[in-house]
Amino acid sequence: MATPKILPFCRNVVKLNSSVFARFISSTPPAGTTETQQEQLKKQQARNEEASSYTELVRDFLDPAQFHNAVKKEGIDFYCGVPDSLLKDYCAYVTANEAQDKHVITANEGSAIALASGYHFATGKTAMVYLQNSGLGNIVNPIMSLASPSVYSVPMLLLLGWRGEPGKRDEPQHVVQGKATPGILAACGIPFQVLPDYIEGAEQTLYTARKHMEVSKGPYCLLVKRQTFLPYKLPPSENIFQSMPLNREGSVDVILNCLHDRDVVVGTTGMLSRELFELREGRGQGHEKDFLTVGSMGHASAIALGVSLNRPRRQIYCLDGDGAALMHLGNLSTVGSHAPANFNHIIINNGAHDSVGGQPTDAVNHDNFNLCQVALGLGYKQAFTASTPDEITSTIHAMRTSDGPNLLEIKVRPGSRKDLGRPTRSPIQNKGDFMHFLAIE
Repeated sequence: MATPKILPFCRNVVKLNSSVFARFISSTPPAGTTETQQEQLKKQQARNEEASSYTELVRDFLDPAQFHNAVKKEGIDFYCGVPDSLLKDYCAYVTANEAQDKHVITANEGSAIALASGYHFATGKTAMVYLQNSGLGNIVNPIMSLASPSVYSVPMLLLLGWRGEPGKRDEPQHVVQGKATPGILAACGIPFQVLPDYIEGAEQTLYTARKHMEVSKGPYCLLVKRQTFLPYKLPPSENIFQSMPLNREGSVDVILNCLHDRDVVVGTTGMLSRELFELREGRGQGHEKDFLTVGSMGHASAIALGVSLNRPRRQIYCLDGDGAALMHLGNLSTVGSHAPANFNHIIINNGAHDSVGGQPTDAVNHDNFNLCQVALGLGYKQAFTASTPDEITSTIHAMRTSDGPNLLEIKVRPGSRKDLGRPTRSPIQNKGDFMHFLAIE
């Protein structure tokens, strides 16, 4: 009888990568893991031991260092993009191990496409652009009108975190985006495949990507599923934000103490809105006063502007983040131009993309970065900086008694609670409650 052939796509089922398996059977977790991640690895180790020879029950994980070396072997040595939760371990490795002139965290994903194009024009080489699939909307224009083989023909490797992958639980906005992701890539003419979770498969995939880019002279995409990479945590960095008296949740708590019953809040994407929801829960308050921007990173200020222009007798407070505000900084120009007197823009600045691994934002450059000057230059009436509870309280009281738009930058420590939950109200329920609150005069 002939020996049955093992199909390539079954490779990670029937044979374990020895170096990765060694990590799981070792008593020492990989360097850079957090306590929670170490617990997860121990549980996986226990599952592997229970599985014994039933290797179909065992899965592999890509070591960020091994994957990065494989990327470099294919001639890619420039990296840019916006950090993503599914890519955070790889992004952390790149941040910790690449020089600043080889790695740029951009304000938004479209800018990363343009940056990678400029790199190609100057060097003739191919760059990597990493992003979450929620950022696909930001890259459609530069991908189609700049990088397309029919326009300027720019090869680049897209490393795309696939939030909302079909068959996986996720938040509503990610489920919608996850289903649409393959179709969007196809509509843009970008070939793609899923990144395997074992190094031999990843190497073959990278080889295929390089060969395709050499022929097509255009982008190629690798879709990254949840838990593809082994954990890697950024080493702690010393900056002014580490010494701030409050973290983000603490500052939101102080802000809520200053608000009146009719005040309206628009919370930005990520941890801030989750903390806002739980703080309201802890106070025994409802959630109708708060619009939680679960997606649309960088657009909270535009949402708040739309509300403020049409509810001029209400005080509007946009609770923003440094990474989100920078992603679509042009919104500040629109706010300044229309100058609603009831618009209060509070940017909570921790110098990091805190929701997706703590990668630094440009705001971490404390000595050369000034949000207040930017806001004043774009038409805001007043701009303040605060870091203590007393400073926050006195500034919000001053903003209330003066015409806006006003900006308050609150500098805080990075980090959040490990037990931070998610809103228990759906986006549709949040919208209904919020609109009812706005309708009350």
